[in-house]
Amino acid sequence: MTIDGPSTVRATAEFESARSRLLGVAHQVVGRAADAEDVVQDVWVRWQTADHATVRSPIAFLVTVTRRLALNAAASAYARREVSAGEWLSDFVLAVDDPARDAERGDVLEVAVQFLMERLAPAECAVYLLREAFDYPFREIAGALDISEANARQLATRARRHLREDRRGPVDQTERDGLLRAFADAARRGETGRLVDHLSRWRGPR
Repeated sequence: MTIDGPSTVRATAEFESARSRLLGVAHQVVGRAADAEDVVQDVWVRWQTADHATVRSPIAFLVTVTRRLALNAAASAYARREVSAGEWLSDFVLAVDDPARDAERGDVLEVAVQFLMERLAPAECAVYLLREAFDYPFREIAGALDISEANARQLATRARRHLREDRRGPVDQTERDGLLRAFADAARRGETGRLVDHLSRWRGPR
């Protein structure tokens, strides 16, 4: 249903009143102002063709669409390697003192972890997460995972190379959910013991 007549003015006003909030939602997910603007522009296009008679809460509708499109944009950016998954994960750790920001980015954490698990073997993923997200020294990574420091460095190099390749493997959803919980807990509480324990046990063949 295309907007026309008096509904055009009302729908435009509703969108414009929500624009700042929508930009905030999009930016928290995609991380870059230009990308957030693109997302909100896509939301506007969809809002123009929405059946407004069925929309009970315009702001709820717009926020939901914005979050969904932002998540899609983030996943696409990871796939094109325009955004570093490690950089985003590190940013998530630094943002945990902002509950609103944490909530907005919680869904995209799943996208980042899924992206890593599709492309990395368990040992590579373990080293990459500890190094890129929590800035662990290689010596500590080696001790935590019971491998040599040289091996830890090799795994990190291999992980970065594999993330640049067009490869994708199956992901066990139970393992992914467990890693998500362990990572989120480590980020929020500042204690990585449970995450390290999870990663040290999750090192079997793909």
